[in-house]
Amino acid sequence: MRKLKRIFVVVLVLTLVFAAYVMIVNRHSTGMTTRQKIMKAIYPALMFFTKNKKKMHTSEHAQQAAVSFYSLKFTGNDQQEFDFSTLKGKKVLLVNTASDCGYTPQYADLQKLYEEQKDKLVIIGFPANDFKEQEKGSDEDIAQFCQRNFGVTFPLMKKSVVVPGQSQNPVFKWLTDPKQNGWNNTAPEWNFSKYLVDEKGELLYYFPPGISPTGPEIRKALAE
Repeated sequence: MRKLKRIFVVVLVLTLVFAAYVMIVNRHSTGMTTRQKIMKAIYPALMFFTKNKKKMHTSEHAQQAAVSFYSLKFTGNDQQEFDFSTLKGKKVLLVNTASDCGYTPQYADLQKLYEEQKDKLVIIGFPANDFKEQEKGSDEDIAQFCQRNFGVTFPLMKKSVVVPGQSQNPVFKWLTDPKQNGWNNTAPEWNFSKYLVDEKGELLYYFPPGISPTGPEIRKALAE
């Protein structure tokens, strides 16, 4: 009986400590659900435990893209057409995003990277509900969530499908079809998968979710 009481006390104390930690981490968060606050709190641990599972792909044996990256067009979060020909001369990092994911705090890292390199880098977020329905909100909900909690100013597209299939949006079709991009067939593994396109519209890298936007792998690729 005493052993059970000790276990209960330990669990209670740990629960209270974790609850306090979640409150501290989210002291500036606005409009987040309980789940979103918990996901934000455990993000550092998630990155730590996935750091050895990083498998990025490069274009070492790439062929020239059969379909020009700059021929692509898509609808932005504001419902206005986004013409990819306006991206010529800059590197582009394309990321499938979600609001209820353990990797959602990467929005902050993406914004930091964008502010540091926006003269030569464009970051584009593609909200999607493809993985465990972790993006159920409307385009308006998504925009408000990103701006209020992470100060996002880089372009967001309208919510769409990013995984292969008949409904896959044309941008991620290009990113994941070697017949179009010249080499890569790796689809997003989860939310916050990342694809880097160079200044000439050639796909250079695929980075899995466990690689931070501000980590050395992406910074090295941007410096090339």
